[in-house]
Amino acid sequence: MDRFRVGGEHFEVDGRPVRLLSGALHYFRVHEEQWGHRLRMLRAMGLNCVETYVPWNLHAPRPGEVRDVAAVGRFLDAAHEAGLWVIARPGPYICAEWENGGLPHWVTGPLGSRIRTRDAAFLARVEDWFRVLLPQITERQIDRGGPVIMVQVENEYGSFGSDGEYLRSLAELLRELGVTVPLFTSDGPEDHMLTGGSVPGVLATANFGSHAREAFATLRRHRPEGPLMCMEFWCGWFDHWGAEHVVRDPGDAAQALREILECGASVNLYMAHGGTSFGGWAGANRGGGALHDGALEPDVTSYDYDAPIDERGRPTEKFWLFREVLAPYAEGPLPELPARPATLAAPVEVELTAFTELDEVLAGLGGPEVERATPASFEELDVDRGLVRYAVTVPGPRGGLPLRAHGLRDLAVVHVDGERAGVLTEAEPELPVPVAGPARVELWVESLGRVNYGPRTGEPKGLTGGLLHERQYLHGVTARGLRLDAFTADAVAALPSGPPREGPRGLFRGVFEVPSPGDAALELPGWTRGFVWVNGFCLGRYWSTGPQRSLYVPGPVLRAGVNEVWVLETDRSGPPRVRVDVG
Repeated sequence: MDRFRVGGEHFEVDGRPVRLLSGALHYFRVHEEQWGHRLRMLRAMGLNCVETYVPWNLHAPRPGEVRDVAAVGRFLDAAHEAGLWVIARPGPYICAEWENGGLPHWVTGPLGSRIRTRDAAFLARVEDWFRVLLPQITERQIDRGGPVIMVQVENEYGSFGSDGEYLRSLAELLRELGVTVPLFTSDGPEDHMLTGGSVPGVLATANFGSHAREAFATLRRHRPEGPLMCMEFWCGWFDHWGAEHVVRDPGDAAQALREILECGASVNLYMAHGGTSFGGWAGANRGGGALHDGALEPDVTSYDYDAPIDERGRPTEKFWLFREVLAPYAEGPLPELPARPATLAAPVEVELTAFTELDEVLAGLGGPEVERATPASFEELDVDRGLVRYAVTVPGPRGGLPLRAHGLRDLAVVHVDGERAGVLTEAEPELPVPVAGPARVELWVESLGRVNYGPRTGEPKGLTGGLLHERQYLHGVTARGLRLDAFTADAVAALPSGPPREGPRGLFRGVFEVPSPGDAALELPGWTRGFVWVNGFCLGRYWSTGPQRSLYVPGPVLRAGVNEVWVLETDRSGPPRVRVDVG
């Protein structure tokens, strides 16, 4: 008999009914040395299960390159040690407010609209990836003594497509590669989403944040039998740069959770602990209502999500209310909370003492320069996260004419003959001052995160439509990319440097000392936009537009004694100092 199975009305373990009380926690958004603490926090809240996605692009940043896929197995082992079952969601698409929804840029760039369909080229790439990934999961299934009890087929596919053959192919592939535990799908509780995203013979679950009875009634119209489960109970929400911080009233969220449980359903809190989109991996959405075809809305670095366990692993009011709601459904008394992680003893003012101009950073760390008649995209330049310098000559003599970046994604700082001329965006793609020729124009284009949800998932980045001088295309565009993962200790140490000053773009460096490591917050008053590394660990993007005002520094990133900080400013730098606060 299967150890875990989907019964007629209940999930069953070893023949006895169980209710899954799960919480989402993404191993890739938590420093590995803090996994154990966060998992014990889930147990203390009253949960018996943890759910995680797997981002394909994190582990396969280039074709044929695989990085630390064993981290998946290590996390599953940590969950097992903490006494939790695991719901695994391997993709290939994950959404998750993650860069490109987890899909590699080198897959979506060439394939375009063929992604997430039965297209043979896309399925071949998925199969290659799953053959690498799935052993980490299948070897840890419950029937082999591990914690994995269910595996998802795709993710919220009904919000995107209706290719049933594609979903069946994925389900068959998962089975072929050794998945023996039950499979499931998850979709919004709407008829078109459930019909587009479900697979015959595979458990269907629903994602929602409120109105559980109505949601489950819709699910029952499609699946009269099988356990009810809210696979994503949205107990909080995420933030966008330039928008207001989003919160959900703890009492309202607790009442919505209570309603789910009163329906006899299982639940997965999304998120139980959100964590941080380190490394510049935060994705983006598009506005525009149901079509998600409007303005770009880049996600902030913090993925706190207003979750019951906050970004730093601390219990919130929502945690205590959820614990109270969950306790009657748990088996036995709830464990006590683990000790809180150490925090920095005192704030530190960090003087940045070395500086490298952005042009010199590109010269030392950038990829090869490419010249074409029309601009190359980020995908064609093999840039996942980072920026690209485009350069073109405006012929002359000619008088001043409007300069427009057609099809710009996402943001460009423009220099004309070496002088800053303005910042262009999708919404404002034209320079405010005309450009006369001859002139050299440089556009430093920055990706603010690839779209992770909706019909524009996988769209290319960069100058996708060309440069227009009045109505005339400017041809002969050079492009050179700068990837964030090029910033390694050895590469940065080899860069030329001089004394820093306020104002210019580039890489700033400094050191600071702490008596002992602990969680901290890094603040950059007066700085505009860029990325920060501490001891070579990329904390993510900062941006003065808010609402996020500091970057979380996990305690394990710091070390007793001397620590190094790098700040890559992509527009206008502030005073050459930063502050490491107690948080």
